[in-house]
Amino acid sequence: MWVALSYASWGISIVLALWMLYDWFKVDTTYTEDVLTSSREGELEAVSEKHRI
Repeated sequence: MWVALSYASWGISIVLALWMLYDWFKVDTTYTEDVLTSSREGELEAVSEKHRI
């Protein structure tokens, strides 16, 4: 039983690693470096926040 669980764990690990590589390739080919390294979310939050003193 433990051997089967060990093989299943290795199989799941390999599937997850392949999925991460696929996602990395897909994101890398879909978006530019400027989009991936931008902080647009921070800019949107800064514009929407209203500070009262």
